Amino acid sequence: MKDIVQTSDAPAAIGPYSQAVTFGNLVITSGQIPLKPDGSMVEGGITEQTEQVIANLKALLAAAGTDLERVVKTTVFLADMNEFGAMNAVYEAHFSAPYPARSTVQVARLPRDVRVEIEVLAERH
Repeated sequence: MKDIVQTSDAPAAIGPYSQAVTFGNLVITSGQIPLKPDGSMVEGGITEQTEQVIANLKALLAAAGTDLERVVKTTVFLADMNEFGAMNAVYEAHFSAPYPARSTVQVARLPRDVRVEIEVLAERH
């Protein structure tokens, strides 16, 4: 059974999708970009943008009854692979060993021309 996860602690969906869904014991988030919960863009570069993306993911996971410790897979989309190191430093500060599996890809363009988008797959408590 699929259930929708919604929270005002993360930005609302800006299209025909859900912030996150649960399916059994799994939580699947939509890709999060560096929008604040009120929908405004965070100021700054890749470091600040990655911090906001992870804050959004934490809020969605909390609304679904889980947290970053239960994330099993992440997918990171970067506008510029040269910013991998800065993104990775923020990522590493929030995730701990054993780390989730991860894919990181550079894409031609992201919504609203942001620098980073991250989606996760997690297990509920």
